[in-house]
Amino acid sequence: MLPKPAAGDLRTLPERRRYGRKQREFLRSLVTDAVIDEHRRTPPPGQRSEALERLMVYFQREAAADGYAVLVVKPFEAYRLVENARGLGLGPRPLDERLYASPEEAEHGLFLRRVQDLFET
Repeated sequence: MLPKPAAGDLRTLPERRRYGRKQREFLRSLVTDAVIDEHRRTPPPGQRSEALERLMVYFQREAAADGYAVLVVKPFEAYRLVENARGLGLGPRPLDERLYASPEEAEHGLFLRRVQDLFET
């Protein structure tokens, strides 16, 4: 006989979906102009507010699923946001035509894109 799952164990798909929905709802409440501005200023890890840290951890965990990346168009001069292809033999697809002047600007653009996706789910 198999042991019963522990309380809070998210083993069934409906439970995982419900948890994910509640988590996204909570994370949406953390997104404010102050948090977005804090990310733009790029504080080092360990010096971020709790709200920004929670968002960053969630986005890092979801990064493989969304397939977004920063593409270096011209080293030290131009960067673009792309979505990695989901099929064999396909290259990355630009998310938009905007070019960023620094990796920090591109990372902030990526953060804003993930925030947008968070509100659309």
